[in-house]
Amino acid sequence: MAELSDQLLVVTIFAYLFAMICHAVEAGFGSGSRRSAPVAARDRELATATVGGSSPTVAAVVPGAADDLVSDGPVSKAPTSGGPAGLKPESPERTGWARVGLAGWFAIGATVLGALVHLAALVARGVAAERLPWGNMYEYVLAITFVGVAAWLVMVYRHPSLRPLGLFVALVMVALLGLAGLVFYTPITPLVPALESYWYAIHVSTIMASSGVLLLGSIPAAMFLLRHGYEQGRRGFPYLLAKRVPAAVSLERLTFGLHAIGFPVFTFAVIAGAIWAEHAWSRPWAWDPKETWAFISWVVYAGYLHARATPSVRRTTVTWIAILGFLTMLMNLIGVNYFFESLHSYA
Repeated sequence: MAELSDQLLVVTIFAYLFAMICHAVEAGFGSGSRRSAPVAARDRELATATVGGSSPTVAAVVPGAADDLVSDGPVSKAPTSGGPAGLKPESPERTGWARVGLAGWFAIGATVLGALVHLAALVARGVAAERLPWGNMYEYVLAITFVGVAAWLVMVYRHPSLRPLGLFVALVMVALLGLAGLVFYTPITPLVPALESYWYAIHVSTIMASSGVLLLGSIPAAMFLLRHGYEQGRRGFPYLLAKRVPAAVSLERLTFGLHAIGFPVFTFAVIAGAIWAEHAWSRPWAWDPKETWAFISWVVYAGYLHARATPSVRRTTVTWIAILGFLTMLMNLIGVNYFFESLHSYA
């Protein structure tokens, strides 16, 4: 079963790689990634519409298409009928899944296949180890990437307009799983005595789930910064990478939504870890490097949510805080395990 898990991981990586290539083909050549001139003109009209005779501002967000929209402040809802200059809303035939081309369907299919094989690799690893398959860093990376891709599939099913982000989601999955297989791989071993507790299922599973959601949230955060620059007229690298992704305002809202889900779960996981530490090591908190960086991540993400709720803080500044939070998570996952001696070194 351990060998089967390793083989399934290879299949998973190639499935995500194929999905990434198909997303790239769709972005470059697929009709589903392009919009008609009337639709683009309609969005530009809406983006510069005035409200009550005031100066031009963003007055509407059109779901699924907004190449020229950008805002650092509140955005009102789009009109349900008609619009500036008598423009009509986009017809249902051009929205949602009806706009997906062949390459897009291949990309989604490969991602679904990759997620299923990914899950099978985790299950096979757990059966071989006779425990939940997240007892070391290799297994943990496999688990959080699966949570991330599963959350992505749910999102793109409900909001097909987010599909262009699939290229970057697949890229992150290939990179992390490749790193796990080549660098982090660890043969199956029994759990150390400190982990033999029911808190193993509670603490590690919740920290894994929250990390997966926050990992996914870092992708629209990074793309928001690129898209925002693109909408400001920057056309060089790397801003051209954001040419086909949804509008900056939509990416920023998606970033906030994912972090609003992941942060409470992460908070619970940190508290559960402190309770478990009291049972295992007779102290709830000892400023162990892993605990310290978990606290740093918690403070940064709390700062992100606080800044997001503060109208005077620009959305670009807020998003950079979210990126910083993800970097602290990477430091806790990789840096602490490699460069520090701690009670969590078994990970």
